[in-house]
Amino acid sequence: MTVPHALAILGVGLVGGAVNTIVGAASLLTFPVLLALGYPAVVANVSNSIGLGVPGSLSGAYGYRRELAGQRRRVLALLPAALVGGAGGAALLLAVPGAFRAIVPWLILTAVGLVLVQPRLARWRASRGVVAEHPGPTLHGGLFATAVYGGYFGAAQGVIMLALFGATLDDDLHRLNAAKNLISALVNATAGVVFVIWANVDWWVVVLLGASSAIGGQIGASVGRRIPANILRTAIVIVGTGVAIKLLVD
Repeated sequence: MTVPHALAILGVGLVGGAVNTIVGAASLLTFPVLLALGYPAVVANVSNSIGLGVPGSLSGAYGYRRELAGQRRRVLALLPAALVGGAGGAALLLAVPGAFRAIVPWLILTAVGLVLVQPRLARWRASRGVVAEHPGPTLHGGLFATAVYGGYFGAAQGVIMLALFGATLDDDLHRLNAAKNLISALVNATAGVVFVIWANVDWWVVVLLGASSAIGGQIGASVGRRIPANILRTAIVIVGTGVAIKLLVD
């Protein structure tokens, strides 16, 4: 690996770690850079999932540790769906590398729609005395599907997951974002175990992305918690829509 290549990976990892923590679509930055540097698609995908998806998301979750307080029961309840889905998605990538290509943009646009209507859903539930504070079957099933997608590729996994949480749980958006970062890290870690055993991982990419995205995750958490919920929601919608359009035209 040349010095310019290493610097490019460090730079995109730093930005990606911050973006992942705040909104969750950094693979659309890091993955194309790895392809442009000459890495094969599957090697770039699996190395990106381990290097960016685990250290960056864990760093973001640590940065949001105040918002994570009191969510242990919720996270533990969601673990089975997240772990099984992440492992299944990783296995699917190795078996059928192009399986999700046609539907990914529509998944992301659906998530954007959920982010937009989340405040209305919360008001509708409140008006009927329905308070959803803990995971139900809809959230478990949706998270499993999201984790399969996250283990497979994961571009805008965080957007989809945060939209799912917002549509099914009544809680502050920043607290939901904190839970999203932790659960995304666990999905990616589970997928990473599969990749380490059965796939070709470029460990230089993993180390460089991991180090820089961990720093970026702290920056993202510091910035993200200062963003008002309505502005954060707008940013998620803009990023998610942009990602979907890019995937549709590619």
